Amino acid sequence: MVDKDSAFPLIDKLVVVGMGLIGGSVAVGLKNRGACREVVAVVQTETSGKEAIATGIADRFSLSLESLAPELGAQDIIFIAVPTLAVQQVLADVQRWVAEDVTVTDAASVKGNVVAAAREVFGQVPSQLVPGHPIAGSEKSGIKAANPDLYQGYRVILTPLTETGASHLQRVTKLWQTLGAEVLFMSVAEHDEVLGATSHLPHAIAYALVDTLAHDIGNPNIFRYAAGGFRDFTRIASSDPLMWHDIMCANRDAVVQALDQFIDNLSRMQAAIAAADGDYLLEVFSRAKKARDHFTQVLAQQTASQ
Repeated sequence: MVDKDSAFPLIDKLVVVGMGLIGGSVAVGLKNRGACREVVAVVQTETSGKEAIATGIADRFSLSLESLAPELGAQDIIFIAVPTLAVQQVLADVQRWVAEDVTVTDAASVKGNVVAAAREVFGQVPSQLVPGHPIAGSEKSGIKAANPDLYQGYRVILTPLTETGASHLQRVTKLWQTLGAEVLFMSVAEHDEVLGATSHLPHAIAYALVDTLAHDIGNPNIFRYAAGGFRDFTRIASSDPLMWHDIMCANRDAVVQALDQFIDNLSRMQAAIAAADGDYLLEVFSRAKKARDHFTQVLAQQTASQ
């Protein structure tokens, strides 16, 4: 339990806009750790709100920030967990209805898009906004997939700007630390470039590969003989299509750059295979294995130290 005298002040109301896997996991994780007094889900339909209450994750729900805003103050946090391209509308509601002392943060995978949306809505990035991105998730989606330990041992990247208020940044940092996450700080541009290569590119490849096998090759037995490696490699193609549609569109410059590099390397491999250039293939495979083994070792060391 987190008590009143701890370094992490109790959140009075945690308002989650978008009560799916990400938002639901934050809510149930904080509730289970005694870090908030009440969870309020902001949903589009009463059915979604009743489901959030039935799971035990939300204490109550509201159909709009407008009706909830008069209750909110400096001890409350709004957590935005909607698809990336829907963040701007939520920020518009914040700008219109929510007091400046309420902390606002998000989980969108593309921070440049969020910052641009904030500037368009507010005229500048408001001090209450702390852009963030948890590097954790699942191919599952929806509130029923919420996991109180989803962020335990994983990283969360915050991308504060010069306008970001120190007290708001501190509260969001402690929120994630309470959930067991390691909090890192990056610039907006670096975040989008890095995630474009390490997360968005692999998802684009996985979706393209599964779509190629399912629709373009046209062999009805194609998946019957697929082994575990194929399952593991393509697991992320089961992720929420709407969420990834928004991510690809919002971070298109970084993703296109990463795809250009990948396609260039893939074309060289295609030429080497066609020419039976075993030396080139062995060099690439060996270099890739060494890099993958190093990554696995680093990840294992990080896990062991937590």
